[in-house]
Amino acid sequence: MGQTNRNSKIGCATRVESKKAKYPQTLLLKVHYETSVPTVRDRGVQAALRAVLEPIFEQDFAAQSYGFRPRRGCKDALRRVDTLLKQGYSWVVDADLKSYFDTIPHSTLMDGVREKVADGKVLRLLEAFLHARVMETAKGWTPEGGTPQGAVVSPLLSNLYLDSLDHLLAEKGIERVRYADDFVVLCRTEVAAQEALERVRDGTTTVGLTLHPVKTRIVDATQDGGFDFLGYHFAGGERRPRKKSLDKFKDTIRAKTRRHNGQSLQTILTDLNWTLRGWFEYFQHRRRFVFITLDKWVRMRLRSLLRFRRKRKGRGRGSDHQRWPHAFFAKQGLFSLAEAHTLACQSSRR
Repeated sequence: MGQTNRNSKIGCATRVESKKAKYPQTLLLKVHYETSVPTVRDRGVQAALRAVLEPIFEQDFAAQSYGFRPRRGCKDALRRVDTLLKQGYSWVVDADLKSYFDTIPHSTLMDGVREKVADGKVLRLLEAFLHARVMETAKGWTPEGGTPQGAVVSPLLSNLYLDSLDHLLAEKGIERVRYADDFVVLCRTEVAAQEALERVRDGTTTVGLTLHPVKTRIVDATQDGGFDFLGYHFAGGERRPRKKSLDKFKDTIRAKTRRHNGQSLQTILTDLNWTLRGWFEYFQHRRRFVFITLDKWVRMRLRSLLRFRRKRKGRGRGSDHQRWPHAFFAKQGLFSLAEAHTLACQSSRR
């Protein structure tokens, strides 16, 4: 196995690191997220390997698992959470696995693979990927545990490693909804939630994993505070886009509507519509006022851009609303979140 991307066969990965400060607000923590980018050749081989292995394991994966599986996804997981909340499972264990992808023990993971795969060539190839050298600078190193985030085969391996815990909790009658390493446990009472947390903690310890001591908590979803899951914030008996999702959405819109953007208005609107449609498709199950507010904000950004082109400073306001009214942007083809929400509601009632 080579030490550089140029001469590697089961190659090397370039690791990209980012930092985020979060949880709790009174205590500033710097969390490192590392993503490995496999070589092009590795990605092709991993895709073929996953195509062979996935049907073998998929048929026995627990129903509580929704991440990176055929014909399952985020929306299915969210629907399950909604269903359980409506059935009275309002006490929630909001759990977080500490550095999950970086701490999966290779030996235990491979034991799980060997239970259903006997082909020595496949097993050696998989082990080679797990031990592929990582090139951060001129120096490389070989990981002793974990599955690289960014690798094609990693989601399958991560599901495989947590599958035994999924089945164990299901046998105990514990309602868990998991998407990759992100999961919540829903219970009817606070006592049941505390018992479920202890079972989860014992189960994760058994498989060599650790629950994050700060981020893991028990909450009452009927009250303020609530919990975040897959981009949504659940609290007070309803769900809405979490603050981080809204901030990310606005950052994307800001980048596309900078006042110095020299593209034509039609080109800008076409680009904007891709973002607006995609965001609405995922977050459409919200009250209409959220979309009305965002529509107004998007039009304000566009008015500011048009105002700047007329050599005028500041944000779009006052007479700008008459100069470029709502109807102007609708005629130009701007996607309206509020109108899309109205149409979606009408369709659901039929």
